[in-house]
This record gives sequence, structure tokens and C-alpha cells, in this order.
Amino acid sequence: MLEIDTNEKLHSLLAAGDSMYRIIFQDMDLIPLTEQLKGREITECLFLGCPMSRELEQTLRERGNLIFPNLKVPFRPYRGTLYTANELYRGFDPEKPDTIENTPDAVIYRHYLETGKDTPPSIYESIARRLHDHSITDALHDITDAVPERNIVAVMGGHSLLRTDPDYRKVVMLSKSLVEKGYFMLSGGGPGAMDAAHLGAWCAKREETEVDDILGLLAGGPDYKNREWLSAAFRVMERYPCRTFVCRDIGIPTWHYGHEPATPFASKIAKYFANSVREEGLLALAKGGIVYTPGSAGTIQEIFQDAAQNHYSSYGFPSPMVFLDTAYWTKTKPVYPLLRKLAEGRPYEKLLSITDDSAEAVRAIERFSAAV
Repeated sequence: MLEIDTNEKLHSLLAAGDSMYRIIFQDMDLIPLTEQLKGREITECLFLGCPMSRELEQTLRERGNLIFPNLKVPFRPYRGTLYTANELYRGFDPEKPDTIENTPDAVIYRHYLETGKDTPPSIYESIARRLHDHSITDALHDITDAVPERNIVAVMGGHSLLRTDPDYRKVVMLSKSLVEKGYFMLSGGGPGAMDAAHLGAWCAKREETEVDDILGLLAGGPDYKNREWLSAAFRVMERYPCRTFVCRDIGIPTWHYGHEPATPFASKIAKYFANSVREEGLLALAKGGIVYTPGSAGTIQEIFQDAAQNHYSSYGFPSPMVFLDTAYWTKTKPVYPLLRKLAEGRPYEKLLSITDDSAEAVRAIERFSAAV
């Protein structure tokens, strides 16, 4: 079924002048179009959360269309597009860091806590969240389906990595290099290594000296618990605008970890309520490979979830698992030796690699995409 989820698509459809049959209208304001739509032949269409006049609603129902009403929650359950940092952080003033508490992101997170994070929410709230997450997945695939699947690469790693840590810079340069080579970047969309991955995409086509200037500006808000973390990022974005004008990366965070702010450097933000849906989908999308930087329990969970997908070729074929920081992944958190043992005799055994060199990590990704 044709999906109409932007004003551009809606106006193109109306301009065509054809009858409308089995079309999905998603989160479209139809009130100004009442008379125009009443005079059209519209049958077996689906209207998801579209504001409309009572007169139009009655007409559409009489013609056999299905209308799903809006729900009274502080988020759009049927949204047709992903979030942006400007939407999630609307109203934020970098000179007044406490204004983050009044942004849509904070309002939604408080609602999430009040209506049931650790206890089952009401059926009403559960339906609203599921509809929202379904819409996010749909909007996410609208973008990623247009990207060659082996060009989609993810960076995973800890949220506690400081912007002043040399490893943060290493991730920035790795991601910057991949985007400049035509890859599309994903991450869990939070702070730390995830923030670095999207900063790298933001810095594509900039000189390395500019990257160092940017890192100097970010040093004033080194971690997400620092009240200057978001302010520093907004100042960087104003001073160093992104030089690419297409979506080149998507952050995929969750309100399950809503105390961690979403990185504002991501081109688009696919924020979920259900962490399980978010993690499975993120790993499944990264068919070009995943680079694992040091992280703790969450990153290690993602490693073995990715390994399971590769082990059973759950999504068509296995993809690279590249580990950055040999000492960390063989001694501090000795995941890599176990993973090599697990992969023995499996196709993805040859797709495991470990290095301390971000340039070599990039080459491991390139070898895979070039082998097709």
C-alpha cells in the first residue's frame, strides 16, 4: 500500500487527481483539505492519527475507510518521519543548560517514567508506545532501504567514554573516514563512543585540524553527566556546520536509557521506547559490519546478540565484527577469544578481526564490501 507521510507526498497525490484506493495516510493534517477530499473517490484507505473535521471523518467512514484516532500522549504515535536533534531538543538554550528539562525529549521521558517503565503500563499507554515504535521502524527503513545494505556500518561502545579521551578521537576519525568513503553510519545514539561516531559523520569533509579544534570546544562538556555536555555540542554545530547535505547517519537511542541524552550530532534520530526492538533492529541493519569499541555490559550484550545473528545467518549473510583495542577485548574483557571459539567452522569466523589501529578497522570494513 502507498504510504503518505509527508506534505510533499500528500500534495503530489492530490495533484494527480486520481481516485484513492488502499492508501495509508499517516499523521497528516487533513483539516484544511476537507472540501477537496470530500469530492474525491476514497475507498479502503487507512488514516492513522490524521486530524480531520467531523464532516470529513463521517464521509470517509461511510466509504469504507478505516480511521485510527489520535491518542492523548506527549508524543506522536503515528509519526511518519524520524526525529532530529532540533525536534527532540526544541527550546534548549546552550547558555542555559537547565532548559533541557523543558525539551520534548525530557517531557516524553518523564511521561515514560510516570506511566510505567519498571512496571507494566496501561493498555492505553502500551498501544501508544507500540504504535510509535512501529512508526519509527517504518521511517527508519524508508531511509536505510535506499542505502546499499553492505554500506551500512555501526559503531558500538560505552556511554562513559569521555570526549577528552584519545579513544574518543579515534572513533571520530574512524567514522569520519567511513562516511567520506561512502558508508552510512549507525550507533545506539547515546553519549560516549556513540556520540563520537556521529561527530565523525558530522565532520566529514573537514580537515583534521578542524576536528581537533572541535574536540577542544567539546572538552568543556566531557561526559553526559556534565551540564555543559549538550551545550558544548550545540556550540560546535553552530560554529562548524555539517558539510554534507544528505542523511549520512542515524542514531538509534531509547527512552529505556532516557537518563542518557541522545547525541545531537546524528543526522536523524530513531528513538524507541522498547529497547529490545531497538537493539535487534540496529544490529540487523548493520549488514556492512560493526566496529566494537571498549564498553561494558550493554556493549557485550550487543556483541553476542550480533554473534547469534551471524552464527545463524539470521538476516541473509554474516557481516564483519571488528574489535578496536586488543588489550581490552582480550584481557580486560576477554570476549574476543571466546567469540573466535564460538565461530570455529562458521562462515563468520573469517569476518572476525581485532586491531588497535582505526585505519585497519576501516580496511576490514572495506574488504568485506569490496568482496561482493
